[in-house]
Amino acid sequence: MFEGIITPIVTPFHRDAQESINYEATKQLIDHLIEHGVKGIFILGSNGEFHVIDEEEKVAFAKRVIEIVNKRVPVFVGTGCCSTRETIRLSKKMEELGADALSVITPYFLKPTNANLYAHYKAVAESVNLPIVLYNIPKATGCPLDPELVNELADIENIKAIKDSSGEEERIQAYAKIAKEKDFKLLIGSDSKISYAYELGASGAVAGTSNVITDTLVALDRALRNKEQESAEKLQKDIDVLRGVLKLGTVPSAMKRAVELAGIAEVGPARMPVEELSKEDDEKIIEMLRYYGLAK
Repeated sequence: MFEGIITPIVTPFHRDAQESINYEATKQLIDHLIEHGVKGIFILGSNGEFHVIDEEEKVAFAKRVIEIVNKRVPVFVGTGCCSTRETIRLSKKMEELGADALSVITPYFLKPTNANLYAHYKAVAESVNLPIVLYNIPKATGCPLDPELVNELADIENIKAIKDSSGEEERIQAYAKIAKEKDFKLLIGSDSKISYAYELGASGAVAGTSNVITDTLVALDRALRNKEQESAEKLQKDIDVLRGVLKLGTVPSAMKRAVELAGIAEVGPARMPVEELSKEDDEKIIEMLRYYGLAK
């Protein structure tokens, strides 16, 4: 379950007044990703705009995604909220719907202690039977998961992995050490660090860029597993071309526009307050897509 390229999909929205979820585009995106070799679909993460989607929408979206995927690959669902009570409630609902695993981001805005975080994750883990992936993205939450805490959490039976999007090499090393010593997996969430993390023993990558350049990411995973160093180095570097245009707008506006301009699916804009990109930005994205042979 925790292997290969796992795509944290963008959540497709219509360009209507409600910015409603576009389920037709959701199916197009998921089918494209699975056909191109990803090993998992991850919904309601940071690229999936979980922070601007209400609970009722999350449940409806997860239900439809699980139906679309239809057991072809595992479905990981983000259920982390600021409160333990809300996280437990949402986690139970996703378990009932048939999710394969849950991703639980640290509480955000708050500054909980390690003792607070341990109690939070323990309570969530005990409320469900699904595998749980810890989600560390301190640049967005302001709440890093200390390796010492992760080492303790890894002893809880159904806490099975961590997705690290810190980009910090020392932290990746520390998490990798825990994964080697326990029944626990490291998933790298920083696309620029995939090769680095695999060398340390990471079992897979939750790679946002695979929404667009799926073949590049799947090929990188394969090259790393086959110890094809020269090929892996080129593929890892190739990701930077896409990463360079992601700075054109607030996450995930540029990613979503790239998915559209590549002709993969009409995933629409990010929800406000994030605004759509300009025509000039579109041209930069199209130029980037030409590099990968994806421009339509």
